[in-house]
Amino acid sequence: MPEPSGQPRGRRSPRLVTAEVLRTERLTPRMTRVVLGGPGLDGFGADEFTDHYLKLQFPRPGVEYPESFDLGRIREELPREQWPLTRTYTVRRWDAGERELWVDFVVHGDEGVAGPWAANVKPGEPLRFAGPGGAYAPAADAEWHLLAGDESALPAIAAALERLPAGARARAFVEVAGPEEEQKLETAGDVELTWLHRGGARVGERLLAAVRGLDLGGDVQAFVHGEAGFVKELRRLLVRERGLPKGRTSISGYWRLGCNEDAWQAVKREFDPPT
Repeated sequence: MPEPSGQPRGRRSPRLVTAEVLRTERLTPRMTRVVLGGPGLDGFGADEFTDHYLKLQFPRPGVEYPESFDLGRIREELPREQWPLTRTYTVRRWDAGERELWVDFVVHGDEGVAGPWAANVKPGEPLRFAGPGGAYAPAADAEWHLLAGDESALPAIAAALERLPAGARARAFVEVAGPEEEQKLETAGDVELTWLHRGGARVGERLLAAVRGLDLGGDVQAFVHGEAGFVKELRRLLVRERGLPKGRTSISGYWRLGCNEDAWQAVKREFDPPT
């Protein structure tokens, strides 16, 4: 039986890291980078995977939280509707030497929670998060790499391209709203990068067409993330139709049209089985 607060017995609350905003940078009209630092990042690590992610915690307006911001205590003492909002974001880069953590946010004006926060946050403000999680990095023994995603997957794709050793072959497809959303990405690999401009098309439509036209011969490792609808279609194409081994794929929906993260996470396992 769950506790009255909705927190199941025996479930440990994640340990939160408290970082400090060092600076922000507008990368494109719709993408803002927040650089985090501070002593709270002592001992932090996000070097193993290129899709490391954080569970950011955003306090609800008007709610007073314990000074320690202990999630266990919050969930015991406050009703669920007052718990902090959780939003999942990918680590764009972790620089242990400089103790800097980069997180990139897609900003759609005042829509959502994390985007407006990133657009307006000031240096010195705190950000609490759990993590990092993660599971994917480019395999050294793959003949070549396929990376495909929308803006939400761009930080992980960029991190993967930076991880590639000299000469490693890759095809990368990134769908963005238009040419103004393209970014300069660094890599030592032998990479063919294709920017797909969505325009008025449905999100993922141009990605689906591009990947369907590929020759997937050889030992390919695939990373496909973004809006759940097109991700589901690409999973069917790559795994069921083209026969890519599941062990050579990282395919998952980061978000779903018409859902905020709370609603998406509630149905994600049924809609988006892990690969």
